[in-house]
Amino acid sequence: MFPWLAFGHMMPFLELAKLLAQKGHKISFISTSRNINRLPKLPPTLSPFINFVNLPLPHVEYLPENAEATTDLPYDKVPYLKLAYDRLQGPLTEFLKTSSPDWLLYDFAPYWLPPLAQNLGIPNAFFSIFMATALSVFNPTSPLLAANVDDRKTPADFTVPPKWIPFSSQVAFRLFEITKVFDSIIGVDSSHIPDIARVDGVFRGCDAIFVRSCWEFEREYLLLVEELHRKPVVPVGLLPPKEYECTGDDDDESWKSMKKWLDKQQKGSVVYVAFGSEAKPSQEELTEIALGLELSGLPFFWVLRTRRGLADTELIQLPEGFEERTKGRGWVCTSWAPQLRILRHDSVGGFLTHSGWSSIVEALMNERALILLTFLADQGLNARLLEEKKMGYSIPRNENDGSFRREAVAESLRLVIVEEEGKIYRDKAKEMKGLFGDRDLQDSYVDNFLIFLNTHKK
Repeated sequence: MFPWLAFGHMMPFLELAKLLAQKGHKISFISTSRNINRLPKLPPTLSPFINFVNLPLPHVEYLPENAEATTDLPYDKVPYLKLAYDRLQGPLTEFLKTSSPDWLLYDFAPYWLPPLAQNLGIPNAFFSIFMATALSVFNPTSPLLAANVDDRKTPADFTVPPKWIPFSSQVAFRLFEITKVFDSIIGVDSSHIPDIARVDGVFRGCDAIFVRSCWEFEREYLLLVEELHRKPVVPVGLLPPKEYECTGDDDDESWKSMKKWLDKQQKGSVVYVAFGSEAKPSQEELTEIALGLELSGLPFFWVLRTRRGLADTELIQLPEGFEERTKGRGWVCTSWAPQLRILRHDSVGGFLTHSGWSSIVEALMNERALILLTFLADQGLNARLLEEKKMGYSIPRNENDGSFRREAVAESLRLVIVEEEGKIYRDKAKEMKGLFGDRDLQDSYVDNFLIFLNTHKK
């Protein structure tokens, strides 16, 4: 397994690795030393089956020292991390030559890896941590669909569903979402490989496409991805965290104090606020979120990132007096917090989230209603599908620059968590727990995935 250097990517790869290890299969999990050291420790029963392979990250000009994951970097430095990742090709080739794997699973970024694997005779697959809905916006690679060549050139072209989606769909970026990532996706700098070219190379070269998804959730999009690329598409399930990951150590001092505060709140009343390991609000956004939380009158637990690594010089701060004014009603955590345990707590009624796929899975397996505030990458596409299915409510924003008002934050939170009008979102969260929290069903996807691996290995 060779994931992209972002924790939102490494963690689903590791989750799948653990599920395969539980069934007796051996996995080589390939990343850099610092990233491997920051991953959660494995249960003793799984340690013999998962081998962490450390590849030193090559030096690249403009990439800050010790920056080995996107969480260590301001957004404008991430292209240099991709350059360093590409330079792992040499050491990874040497490892693959000596390890004789049955399968090689990789992420969207190493466009150079599929031909390398084929030359070595290794069956290989693109394992998408993105849902199939997000994959459907990329250009078809099937020669049979050549007429659908991608002619999108401007950000506005990405604000409508692609012409190759044959059914009714709302899945497209909003203008402010695509504008923020347009340079990275399309590429305006010849020294960097655009993401759309990386994904295209991976789609064209892989033997199969494995997706963190299930038929019950997005069947039409899974079938569409198969049609667009004429490759086997195999959903591996939603990969909900295992029970022991949701409980943890009750003697942990930081969790004890958090739990004590949560225990005092009314059932279903707390807004949990977290935007993942990548997203960091601007100072203006942070101010409006904070004052919106204050204005809502609801209790809240906020996990706040104030910087992306040591190279991030744009520090953000809470509004003056905010913590004093909300003392007792709100908890702001600027270090790591146990998201699974917080979401599982009965006092939590809703989740203000960036719409990352992992966070969506974790929320819905715990039947938490979703309030959406997107920042980067596939998050806008995820949000459109959730909106379409009435599974999440997006905070109203300016279409051009993505700005939003504190009043919109407060009104959205109250709508989804307490008001009668928002009951549909609370009911949907309860309904989806039956899918996202069904461990037997999700385990059956892993079993079917293993059948595919065994029948297609060389």
